Amino acid sequence: MDLLNLFQNHLKLSINDMTKLSGIPKTSVHRMIGSLEQMGFLCKDEDGQYTLGLLFLQFGNLVAERLDIRNISLQVMEKLRDDIGEAVHLVLRDGEETMYIEKLDTHHPVRLFTKIGKKAPLYAGASSRTILAFMPQEEREAYLESVVLKPIGCGTMTDKDKLRASLERSQRDGYSFSRSELENYTAELSVPIFDHTGQAIAALSIAGLEVRFDEEHMPELITKIKAAAHEISSKLGYNGHSY
Repeated sequence: MDLLNLFQNHLKLSINDMTKLSGIPKTSVHRMIGSLEQMGFLCKDEDGQYTLGLLFLQFGNLVAERLDIRNISLQVMEKLRDDIGEAVHLVLRDGEETMYIEKLDTHHPVRLFTKIGKKAPLYAGASSRTILAFMPQEEREAYLESVVLKPIGCGTMTDKDKLRASLERSQRDGYSFSRSELENYTAELSVPIFDHTGQAIAALSIAGLEVRFDEEHMPELITKIKAAAHEISSKLGYNGHSY
């Protein structure tokens, strides 16, 4: 594993490179490389340089196919819900909309009515805007050029300049916040979830009555939801810096 881990930061390595970088005696490196090459974990090119073998691609595809983001996220979402006492949502993109694929209700007697399968346009609500903000730039701009912004709640953004400014803030700050955009008198705070390639593939959000998201509590909520999203992203193979 010490030898294989070297290839996380190096595309190709010679035996001398691996000996120097690992600190393992050259005779041991030579012996281990022979075994790794025989099993298909390493491949030697015509210049005597080693690269990771195609076996890693096969394993990688299997892992990717078997990952279930709902199962991976659920335990983290439960901890977050119990900690902050607000509803927690997991949201994915579905074309030009987003869809709630998991929801944990708050224990408050007064709560939001949202359900798994609920959809929202990409421009409305914190979760949707998080996904829109972290989409590839060309794809995001093509959407913004073509979409017609229609009001849903009393706080829905219907001005494209304001929407673009909000998306820039989301990219800069690492979170999105909305008030009364999908449902009046409610608020939502959302952050992106990244996969092993660094691509934002989902949004994690907390939502509740607007009065419970006051300025005094926002810094703490932002810190906690970012930590939860980073934990989920790490489970998906993301190795970037904390949010």
